[in-house]
Amino acid sequence: MAVADGMTARAAKRLQTRERLLGAAIAEFKRAGMAEADVAAIVTAAGVAHGTFFFHFPTKEHVLLELERREEDRIAKRFAQLSKQHQDLAASLREAAGLVLGLERRLGAVLFKDFLALHFSPTRPPAEDGDDHPLVVLVAGQIELAKQRGDVAADVTPMNSAIYFLLGLYALLITVADSAGRTELVDDYLTRTLRGMQ
Repeated sequence: MAVADGMTARAAKRLQTRERLLGAAIAEFKRAGMAEADVAAIVTAAGVAHGTFFFHFPTKEHVLLELERREEDRIAKRFAQLSKQHQDLAASLREAAGLVLGLERRLGAVLFKDFLALHFSPTRPPAEDGDDHPLVVLVAGQIELAKQRGDVAADVTPMNSAIYFLLGLYALLITVADSAGRTELVDDYLTRTLRGMQ
């Protein structure tokens, strides 16, 4: 078998197929939502056999898990860059919220709600703890730095606070429609989150 860049031709073809399926699934999820997404439409758009979808993604939730992993990595890289520009926890939390809101604009309202709902889903495939979410880890790091500066209470547990902050933000965004009123709610949420750590 030919090997290019450490990958066999077969492995490269498998990866290309997975990427086509992921792209087709995301497009279908944006159109219909995950629950109503038609696997037949996905495999037709990807140009593969029906069973190929389930070879790469055992359930539709696994598509969202892959999207989540990629988006969290992308957001975490951007957050790491932005957090170097300031030493203020309020600004860091605002940046994190802004990046999540930017994700909503990129994914569209339907897919974004499914994306966030996955965090609360009883059918979420088992996998990880908070350490597997890079944005959680980075936000926890910013809270730890604020704790070291004395900007938050000494008894604050940074990882727990980061998880509470992001899960609360996700819950707020999934339950409140995009509107001018939601902006005020997010601002109030950020204010109260900071106040709760002081």
